[in-house]
Amino acid sequence: MDQDQSLGCIRIDLKFFQAFQKIFRVLGVSVEQGTDDKLLFVRLMSAVLAKFLFPDQEAGDALCQKGVFAYFFRGTGDAGEEIKDSRDLKTGIPIISIYGKNKKPSAEQLDDLDVIVFDIQDVGARFYTYISTMHYVMEACAENNKEFIVLDRPNPNDFVDGPIRQKGFESFVGVDPLPILHGLTVGELAWMINKEGWLKSTPDTCRLKIVKMENWKHGDPYWLPVKPSPNLPNDQSIRLYPSLCFFEATNVSVGRGTYYPFQVLGFPDPKYGNFTFTPTSLPGFDTNPLQKDKVCYGIDLREYPFEGGLTLRFFLDFYNKAGKDQAFFFSRPNWFDLLAGTKQLRYQIVRGLSEKEIRESWKPELDQYKAMRKKYLLYPDYPTQNKK
Repeated sequence: MDQDQSLGCIRIDLKFFQAFQKIFRVLGVSVEQGTDDKLLFVRLMSAVLAKFLFPDQEAGDALCQKGVFAYFFRGTGDAGEEIKDSRDLKTGIPIISIYGKNKKPSAEQLDDLDVIVFDIQDVGARFYTYISTMHYVMEACAENNKEFIVLDRPNPNDFVDGPIRQKGFESFVGVDPLPILHGLTVGELAWMINKEGWLKSTPDTCRLKIVKMENWKHGDPYWLPVKPSPNLPNDQSIRLYPSLCFFEATNVSVGRGTYYPFQVLGFPDPKYGNFTFTPTSLPGFDTNPLQKDKVCYGIDLREYPFEGGLTLRFFLDFYNKAGKDQAFFFSRPNWFDLLAGTKQLRYQIVRGLSEKEIRESWKPELDQYKAMRKKYLLYPDYPTQNKK
């Protein structure tokens, strides 16, 4: 995959595109669809594009009838909104939801499919649930002997950092035992999930194929041409997301209900900062945000020169401004623990440990993870000095 950063667009190599033509001509296909169908080069489930891909009218019609499993199809739903089974208004393609009550395709839903294609842009964080969906779909494919194809994408938060998810903290924001930043592409991660035996089936039972990228290596900067989800509208929000997501377990607003989510922090009390913003109902972003219609005081990170990766500096700062009142600040302690993948991080913050001390406690398990990670790299690794 080549990216022209000046134009902000992705160019797919001709041989890459021709490979799709061959695959989709002969198979009934379901595509794991992300929000970026504005990039017509990679939106293989659009009915118009299907007709171009399939000179054979009958084959094109068959694809449209097969349907698509959807997390977000057009990307117009609110954050966290339950997606229901439906039919795409523009194309008539059936949409089977796997973001709601049903997070894993059933045997019946997979019955007349030969292959599922996963074409979703991840952001590199364990609690960003596209990879949780990938795990469950891989599991369904393994159980029903279906082929699973990953169209690989760059990781815009390509670091290895944070606590490893511990046993007993399994959830939709922590399906697999990964650090908060896993340092893998979705293709590499799918390979790891399959080989490490993290699926309920026996190891290596998912019929996995990965369509690799070209001209990319770990550590290469990558700017997404289209937002991956409603509340990550730009590169700054994507960079800050792993560090600010912890605030979702507090009463501190991360800017949901504004046009700059995950780029500001605030609470309705002037002691938290001089910058002000007011979350409101914003369709397509969040219609019922935290601190709705209240003036929040805090900090503006839209122009903050953040180097990327994971930091606790913002969280520790706001905890201190809250007077280290854990009962008030950790308004949803169980949710915080699921996001962190452990109780230890919350305990360490309450005990007053510094970020350096907390990081030191992650090192032994991170070193083990990094050794395992090396087995699944499909692309050259980043230089040692750039690793976190």
